[in-house]
Parts: sequence; structure tokens; C-alpha cells
Amino acid sequence: MKYLYCFRNVLLLVMVLAFKVNSYAQAPKKHYPIIDVHVHAFKASPNTADLCPWFLKNMPGADPHNHGDNPSIFNLDCPDPLKAAKTDKEMQDALLATAERLNVTMIVSGDAGVIHNWYKAAPNRIIPSLGISSNKDMTVKAFEDSLTAGFYKVMGEVAPQYQGMSPSDVSLDEYFAVAERLGVPVGIHMGTGGNGNINISNPKYRASLGRPFLLEDMLSKHPKLKIWVMHAGYPMADEMIALMGANAYVYVDLAGFIWSYPLEEIHAYLKRLVQAGFGKRILYGTDLMIWPKLLETSIQVIESANYLSEDQKRDIFFNNAVRFFNLDASKFK
Repeated sequence: MKYLYCFRNVLLLVMVLAFKVNSYAQAPKKHYPIIDVHVHAFKASPNTADLCPWFLKNMPGADPHNHGDNPSIFNLDCPDPLKAAKTDKEMQDALLATAERLNVTMIVSGDAGVIHNWYKAAPNRIIPSLGISSNKDMTVKAFEDSLTAGFYKVMGEVAPQYQGMSPSDVSLDEYFAVAERLGVPVGIHMGTGGNGNINISNPKYRASLGRPFLLEDMLSKHPKLKIWVMHAGYPMADEMIALMGANAYVYVDLAGFIWSYPLEEIHAYLKRLVQAGFGKRILYGTDLMIWPKLLETSIQVIESANYLSEDQKRDIFFNNAVRFFNLDASKFK
């Protein structure tokens, strides 16, 4: 009887432990909050190509005199290309489901209708941002009215480089003045814009207008304006570091180049910024467009960076954005 009693207790203990292990294995993993500061809301197209991440690891160029030999931005030379969403609903459903699963909040600019639809479906996952590239996009009054109405919380993406303009062009001064007065953070495109065909698809674009130093005149006129340089001014690390050293309100995001350039190049650039002392002013961003799985792809780049401590990763994913955008961290747990 004594042995039977002991056996029963041992069996009971094993069953309890097995239940706990099974429950733990089935419990969904709790993800730390992530803020993606650079997401685009585009209308989907059935003709959009799939995408191989880090596709710029091989840029052979092309011959302009060969018919149909224009260089392609993307290639499909990888075993598992990221699928492009073919409809607005497919994009919305896939993106918001991924954001919920990975605990990602996104700062979104682009098509106003798409932004409103995303926000209506998941208001806790979307922070709307109002983008302009020139004074032809809207009047200063319409811009200010849009910001003060309360829906838009951020100004960006500001992309004068695609219009052949410097970010310090005087035609943008009044817009930056509004953002400065209202305390609205501003995201400005600085850096590269495509793989060899930017002169064909965007003839006004100039690579030289992506120099971070071109921001200095604008910043001197608006000393209380908070900006983040999109794409971290890649590949001009020296100017980016100098600009950040001179301006305490300048941050950078990692968007775009984090999934397009070779991984070794991405890590070398990010490591350079961290080594220079700016780990507290680097923001996570994807430059996500119509490939929902870019979230997971880009997150993994930071997660796998063995030169970053866990604290530095949390800063990039979350803490720096909370500080920069004056967010309440407790609402993201």
C-alpha cells in the first residue's frame, strides 16, 4: 500500500508538470513593444512584384542602348521572396495581423484614405503622419489645419530630394515653422532613392541633395524643431555623425536600407553610428510599402546584431521613439 501511495503521488506530480509544460508551450509569446517610425500606406496593385530582401548585394548596371535593358530595382534571385499584397484588404489584414502578433505600433504616412482605414481598424497600432514634398502639395494654412485637427500627430515623410530641392529650400520654411510651433516631430528623407534607375523614374532626384549637411540652414532657422533623418542619411555617415553631434534634436531611422543593401553594409553603418555614441538617437523603421512580411525581416536584422546589447536593441526598437515622440510608454505594454 505504501508503494502504491508513493507511486500515485509521483504519477500525480508528473501529470501536473506535464500540464504546466504543455500550457507554457502553447501560450503565445509575449513580445516587447516595437515602434516602427517609417511605414507607407499605399493603394495595392495586382501588378506589384514580389521582393527579395537585401537585393542590392549585386548591382551589375545596364546598357542604355539595349532595348528593355533598364536596370531593375528588385530581383527574385532568392529562395523565398516576400509576397506583395495584391489588394488593399489583403494588405490591411496581413499588416495589422502581423503588427498585433509582434506588438508593433506604426507611424504611417501616404494615402489619406488608406491611413484612415488602417486607423479605424486598429487605432492602437497606427499613428498618422502627414507628408509633403513641396509647397505644391498643400497650402501652409491647410497644412496647419490638418495638424491642429488632431488626427495627424507627425509631419513626414518630407521628401524634397525627389523634387530636386534641398530640405533647406525657403519654400518649405513656413511648414517647418508650423511644426516647430506646434511641437510636431518631422521625418525628412535623406539618402539614396533606388537601384540605378532613379534618374529614369524620378528625373528631378539628385543624390547630392541627400547630404545631411543640407539640413543645417533649416535647423538654424528652427532651433526647437525635432527632426529624424530617414534612412540615417545613408551612405554619408561622416556628415550624419557631425550633424547629430551639433544638433541635440536630430535622430535617425534605419528604414529602407535595412532590407535593401547587403547585410554586411547595413551592420557596418549601424555599428558606426552606435560606436560614435548615438545609440540613444537611432529609431527602428522599415520603410514598409506593400510587402507585409518586411516587418519580420527588418526586426530580425536588429535582433541578430551581436554587437548590440539587449538594452541597445530595446532603445532602437522602442525607448528612443518614446522619448522622441513624447509618447506614454505605459500604453504600449
